[in-house]
Amino acid sequence: MEENSYLCIDFKSFYASVECAERGLDPMTTNLAVADPERGRGALCLAISPAMKALGVKNRCRVYQIPAHIKYITAPPRMKRYIEYSADIYAVYLKYLAKEDIHVYSIDEAFLDVTQYLSMYQLTARELAVRIMADIKETTGIPAAAGIGTNLYLAKTALDLTAKHAEDSIGYLDEAAYRQRLWNHRPLTDFWRVGEGTAKRLARGGILTMKDIAYAEEKMLYGWFGIDAELLIDHAWGRESASMADIKSYQPKSKSLSSGQILLRNYSFEEGKLLLKEMVDSLCLDLAQQGLTAGGVSIVVGYSYETELKPSAGSVSLPDLANSYQAVMSCALRLYERIAQKGKPIRRINVTCSGIGKEEYQQYSLFTDAAAMEREKKLQQAVLEIKGRFGKNALVRGMDLLEAGTARERNRQIGGHKSGE
Repeated sequence: MEENSYLCIDFKSFYASVECAERGLDPMTTNLAVADPERGRGALCLAISPAMKALGVKNRCRVYQIPAHIKYITAPPRMKRYIEYSADIYAVYLKYLAKEDIHVYSIDEAFLDVTQYLSMYQLTARELAVRIMADIKETTGIPAAAGIGTNLYLAKTALDLTAKHAEDSIGYLDEAAYRQRLWNHRPLTDFWRVGEGTAKRLARGGILTMKDIAYAEEKMLYGWFGIDAELLIDHAWGRESASMADIKSYQPKSKSLSSGQILLRNYSFEEGKLLLKEMVDSLCLDLAQQGLTAGGVSIVVGYSYETELKPSAGSVSLPDLANSYQAVMSCALRLYERIAQKGKPIRRINVTCSGIGKEEYQQYSLFTDAAAMEREKKLQQAVLEIKGRFGKNALVRGMDLLEAGTARERNRQIGGHKSGE
């Protein structure tokens, strides 16, 4: 039987490498940090170049944590440009593989099922990885690293734990090599999907390595982690049952649409209410644009760390499936007023519309103003058309102009960071 071969490819300090490529600089020798200078020295570095990592600077550090003696270029985030580079890289993948054999895991990382292509190209998995990486470098100027594995998990682990130490930036693992090389590797958090909480729970039971997990009593592991123990045990042995076909055919049982923001200062209860209205407005427009409705709303409110308060959370079902701002907002406001603690400084708000489905003809409840709902639908479509033609900030609500409002700034962002437009 033909052995499966997977590649997992990612890019060294992707955002920083893009900024270096845009400037005609080599990220391996250039000190560059991607950070928003408008956020001061406390700004988070979204990426630092490999050259800065070699100097001991930690990735995702704060600007003030970069040693004063290191001279570097500060590049403001340009998320739209990074997405364009990611699309160019995907186009390179398509030169070698069909889209059915490519799974984009993140903006700078992808899994490739090359099993059926090796005989066609008369190449080994390593040779094909070298060719694709060289093509990406020539096309975009971005250096890549690759993990090769006999399953998806081993490809990812080879990338994370062996490729970064290889001269050619390529690592390889099969089950035997995995057990030989990584069974005693520590810490466990270096492995894919093993978080701090999982590692601490295992450590309390004297389990510190993948080998320890492999030989631990399964009943005990299921008692600690429930069904998640199955994945943990499989990964401890270097096994992974999911294939590329499984990923492509996966359909979630339910869908949701969410919006969240971490605030740059303490917000009051009333200011938090304003942000909630802005976020619900944006979510409702997204729903309407995609022809979707929601059946419920969930809210999480986080407070300043100084309060030592746990986040407040709650959810509520909508009377009717809706994408109407008025219908969703009335329920969201009642929920917010019920769960948010008045007088406590707010630093985070997340809003989720759940029970997402296709918008279809529906019979309104007896107390719904059907005419008003239809008027709002027409208004939403007009707003979407104007924003589509002239930009998201071409038309805003009066509340967005208030000092505490963040909608206009967020409209210029992608993923909470500057789009670069």
